[in-house]
Amino acid sequence: MRRSVTAGRTPRVEGRPRDLLVVGHTNIDRIVEVPRLPQRDRTIPVRGESVRLGGTAGNLARVAAAEGLKVGLVSLVGNDFPTEFRTTLRREGVDADGVQAIPGGFTPTCTIFEDGRGSQMSVFRQGSMDDAKGVAVRLDLLRSASWVHLTTGDPDYQLRFAAAARKMGLPLAIDPAQELHYRWDGPRLRRLIGFAEILFGNRHEITQAAELLHLRSARELTGLVPLVVVTEGARGARAFSRTGVVQVRAEKLRGPSRITGAGDAFRGGFYAGWLGGEPLRACLVRGCRSAAKWMTTLPPSSHRRRKPGGIR
Repeated sequence: MRRSVTAGRTPRVEGRPRDLLVVGHTNIDRIVEVPRLPQRDRTIPVRGESVRLGGTAGNLARVAAAEGLKVGLVSLVGNDFPTEFRTTLRREGVDADGVQAIPGGFTPTCTIFEDGRGSQMSVFRQGSMDDAKGVAVRLDLLRSASWVHLTTGDPDYQLRFAAAARKMGLPLAIDPAQELHYRWDGPRLRRLIGFAEILFGNRHEITQAAELLHLRSARELTGLVPLVVVTEGARGARAFSRTGVVQVRAEKLRGPSRITGAGDAFRGGFYAGWLGGEPLRACLVRGCRSAAKWMTTLPPSSHRRRKPGGIR
């Protein structure tokens, strides 16, 4: 039995082969472990390095598939996208037919510096996800989906995807993430949010979304979108709807942790509950558990190497 979504909207389209279609970045993530984040004009030692399959869409799709959902992934990469990464996606149950290699393009690559205490900084090459004006929306994949999640990517491409999904009557969530700070403006964000059932973000991103739309808070955002889901790190997560606020605590972590991708893992866990018809609070709890598991488990797609003689 499905619960009715906030504001009475249909929670999903039934009878489709895919529970969830995720549209956004699939990256090569280069993780650099450091004892502290560097200050300007300073040098710091490196503790270790690893290369991982990552990206907002790639991470979310993998976690949702691990939670038992049937998931399709739409991303633009280059011919340099590692074959083993595509194999990993398929082995983990993600339909990667929508991962498209753009001729002459290269795979989005993110270099992430982590201090092991919850702070990070990144530099990013957008690659094939930078400008997708010549790339057609995969209508065949949309027709196979019950729900659509739009995350990072070329804003105009995401808007085209959102419009096509809505024309087909598909419910969707939007999750521009950190790109709210440098790729989105108020008018385009207002158009995007008008298609959405859910807006996801961490507290900084939701604050930025509100500012772009000349609103004061996450609560005011619910005047434009029925549900706003906010991840708050060690404090857990909150959901704002037109009927109130639901808050849950974060899971306690045991042992070393990594934060890159934790928000994407939260979303994968959340969807396992949401598309399974669970109450909102239970969906938030599942998201927090999924994030905690991600943070304390090194993914099998990592290629890790320690700097000889480095700090351990």
